[in-house]
Amino acid sequence: MAQIRMETNILGANDMLAAKNRRIFKEAGMLVVNLMSSPGSGKTTLLEKTIEGIKGRIRLGVIEGDLYTDQDAMRIENKGVEVVQINTEGTCHLDASMVEKAWRRLAHHPIQLLFIENVGNLVCPAEFDLGEHFKVVVLSTTEGHDKVLKYPLVFNQARAVVLNKIDLLPYTDFDMDAFSRDLQLVNPMVKVFRVSGRTGEGIDQWNQWLLEEVGKQHF
Repeated sequence: MAQIRMETNILGANDMLAAKNRRIFKEAGMLVVNLMSSPGSGKTTLLEKTIEGIKGRIRLGVIEGDLYTDQDAMRIENKGVEVVQINTEGTCHLDASMVEKAWRRLAHHPIQLLFIENVGNLVCPAEFDLGEHFKVVVLSTTEGHDKVLKYPLVFNQARAVVLNKIDLLPYTDFDMDAFSRDLQLVNPMVKVFRVSGRTGEGIDQWNQWLLEEVGKQHF
């Protein structure tokens, strides 16, 4: 019982901070997207391709979450976008407090679309609201089609799922029909994009959707 109370207290405190973040983001007029995936899905490569496609059309910012190192943040910075690194030093997820502190370092920039690249993990990040407008899950064909039913919470919470490394589909045993069926069961309203971060296939459709979301009256 003590363990359950502790978890409830942690998540409750986080939810309060997330609500504060959401008010701050609304006042700043930003759309905030929480990108989640397992390690190796190509999340950072997708983000690089996204930045290349829309950087000149809207103002972008990135909060980069990782256990250690700033390698991914350096990749994003090389694309000419404002980025703040969060190193969790072993913690398997970002939380609302980390995001609030990182946002302070970006607050003086007029950002329209803020990406939060979460720590590579399909379990813990799903439990923590960061104050984002919505979550996007990146899944690669090399990971297997069974991930939807193995990690239903993160897929259930997602506004969109980006199926990456579609160019490698012929070289895997990824079952597209099973993936679509499982996703329909877990989240029938989710938007699905089939892309390749390497070849650029499907990136234009993903980018156009993001621009449309920014243009909507979220704020």
